[in-house]
Amino acid sequence: MPDRTADSSATTDPSPRVLVVDDELFLADLIASALRYAGFASTTAGDCAEAEATVTRERPDLIILDVLLPDGSGIDLCRRLRENGVLAPVIFLTARRTVADKIEGLSVGGDDYLTKPFSLDELVARARAILRRSQLAAPAPPPEETGGLRYADLVIDQEAHVVRRQNVVIDLSPTEFNLLRYLVENAGRVLSKQQIVDQVWEYDFGGNHGVVSTYISYLRRKIDQFDPPLIQTIPRVGYTLRLPAE
Repeated sequence: MPDRTADSSATTDPSPRVLVVDDELFLADLIASALRYAGFASTTAGDCAEAEATVTRERPDLIILDVLLPDGSGIDLCRRLRENGVLAPVIFLTARRTVADKIEGLSVGGDDYLTKPFSLDELVARARAILRRSQLAAPAPPPEETGGLRYADLVIDQEAHVVRRQNVVIDLSPTEFNLLRYLVENAGRVLSKQQIVDQVWEYDFGGNHGVVSTYISYLRRKIDQFDPPLIQTIPRVGYTLRLPAE
């Protein structure tokens, strides 16, 4: 029977920790082996209950999550994890191929989406890209970036992956963090939904950019709970970060 415990190096190895959640044991172990070969520390789980227990125990840096599990939906599991403050990026795995299914998974806090069958090389590449964007596998920033990004009373500490507004720490998921960073880096510029998808998600949604509006609304609830509101909508054009008076 496959060993479903964490790789023994997971507790001491600084390599990013990845939890693979899939009830197809052969596939889960195949993915975990490919990740270990690529330098990750990997753990597997076969259902929602085991996954939640593993997340609490192991605190993974990335979760690769099947949508259909024996005791529930991976999408519902992702929603619960986000509600409980788990911010580790999530890559969904599923046989579903419609854009609506992808939007549903991304809208509950997922960060990427792969449809079965998929290439293990592509999965490893996407895992690296997501961890790089969340700065878990990124090289140290150059000295000029160590002071972080700032706009008005909003401060992004890129090294610590911390966001503050009016000196209050704001918890963001990795995708929310990357979206906000892109807005701050381009403060004053109007960014189209296509530009945001290209820079934050780095892949195409087949023309459906509803996920951008969803994540903008998430950010507004967190960032613009303070006055003045900073995230502005430019009708039929896109979004920008600017003070209302500008």
